[in-house]
Amino acid sequence: MRAEEVSTVLIRDEEQADHSQVFEINARAFETDLEAKLVESLRVRVEPLISLVALVDERVVGHILFTPVTVEGSARSGAALMGLGPMAVLPEYQGRGIGSRLVEEGLARCRVLGTEAVVVLGHADYYPRFGFEPAKRYALRYKSEELDPYFMVLELEPGTLKSVSGDVHYSPEFEEV
Repeated sequence: MRAEEVSTVLIRDEEQADHSQVFEINARAFETDLEAKLVESLRVRVEPLISLVALVDERVVGHILFTPVTVEGSARSGAALMGLGPMAVLPEYQGRGIGSRLVEEGLARCRVLGTEAVVVLGHADYYPRFGFEPAKRYALRYKSEELDPYFMVLELEPGTLKSVSGDVHYSPEFEEV
């Protein structure tokens, strides 16, 4: 399938009827089904949760999830931060802008919720196109220095990151899978 063959992409909230398709998307897009199991666990335990799907010709072909994160050691406690991930698109639909549409709509939803910044652990050559930059620049850390090139942040509320720094913690479910 060439890029021009993809018809209109619809992004909408994930519905219960999408759960099995979302599992398949995450299982196929990653090397194992750990991300698929993570989504299932987060879906029932974490709020607020932004879970969106991408549809092409009424078929669910992509998924993105945003969940709250906390920052330990920050000079300012209680900042509203979200973590992006996982994000997945069926392999045969990758490279067609579907992931970008999911990220853009997810960030828009984060803004509506009053999220001040979003972090992501992902491809260092993909997320900067949305404005993400190395979190290390803001003294935000995740687990180890080895992850620094892949751990990025996007400030949604200007000035937020001037007073937020420290160790970022995702929901405990991320450690369980």
